[in-house]
Amino acid sequence: MKRISAILFISSLMIFACSEPRETVKLEAGTPAYQMAKDLSQVVPYLDPDSNKILASTNAFQVSTGEIIQTMQSSLGTRMEQLKKMKPEQIDKIIKDNAASIAEKNLLLDAVSDADISVSQEEVDSVMAIQYGQVGGKERFEQMLDRNKVGIEIVEDNTRTNLLIQHYIDEILARDIEVSEAEILGEYEKSYTGDKSATVRHILLITKEKSADEKKKILKKMEGILAEARSGEDFAELAKKYSEDRGSKEKGGIYEDFEKGAMVKPFEDAAFSVPIGEISDIVETQYGYHILKIIDRKKSTQAIDEVRQEIIEKLKSPQKESVFKTHLQKLKEEADFKVIEG
Repeated sequence: MKRISAILFISSLMIFACSEPRETVKLEAGTPAYQMAKDLSQVVPYLDPDSNKILASTNAFQVSTGEIIQTMQSSLGTRMEQLKKMKPEQIDKIIKDNAASIAEKNLLLDAVSDADISVSQEEVDSVMAIQYGQVGGKERFEQMLDRNKVGIEIVEDNTRTNLLIQHYIDEILARDIEVSEAEILGEYEKSYTGDKSATVRHILLITKEKSADEKKKILKKMEGILAEARSGEDFAELAKKYSEDRGSKEKGGIYEDFEKGAMVKPFEDAAFSVPIGEISDIVETQYGYHILKIIDRKKSTQAIDEVRQEIIEKLKSPQKESVFKTHLQKLKEEADFKVIEG
């Protein structure tokens, strides 16, 4: 039920971007990327590495199928094999998306170079540390890369590229964006006061991919469980008995000290509105039907000055994204940017 957030909002743009030379790239026979392109060309003929078709162009450079496959191979390693299981139209879309991404990245890096933006190794290391933490440490991160035959230098290079562009947005494009004190105070009162985290026990009956008739039966079962819970039965034992949430079932359905924004909205709304000690009505999310028992909630103790910069960045973020998209479109128009049909 937890949401996943990105480190950098531009990372979705840079699908498989990494630093590549600007000359038109042609794959060498005998390399893994060449063989991958050959295999894929059996279902998407324009990917034949010997023809090396141009799929994106500007007045400064061209992006070939060779560059696209090579870039993806470097970033994905053995996961590239998954492409062979996809339908031709799916492969075509992925290739075209990457053609556009690589061309956009090159346009942006030209702009970054003109602006004399730099990134320190300490910054790269800091972001890498976040990525290590998300998978359980550096050793596990490197093991995952090794399994997929991806070099850590590729990840570091991608990280540096994203940071360069983020600096360009912050220092050049968004430097005149301001937020008022009233906006800061409003966001503080909305998001940083009152209850900060909640602890609940819950029971889930999954309805995802179930038919309408099946959902009716599941709802009827949950109504019976809710009656048991409200009659005084031990909620933790009911969770162990009935819940289909594998992440919490054996722990009596417990989710401890999660903050606002961490759970899907209907679940969160119940967790932060039902009185402590009470049991919610049946709550429906995209996962299924839930009932929650509210164990505890904790108040925020952060003063406004402690979170001021965080609030400012949060308020600026939508404006930054808008300015970035407008600027990228301008760069593309000036460069006569084209994505060419295969």
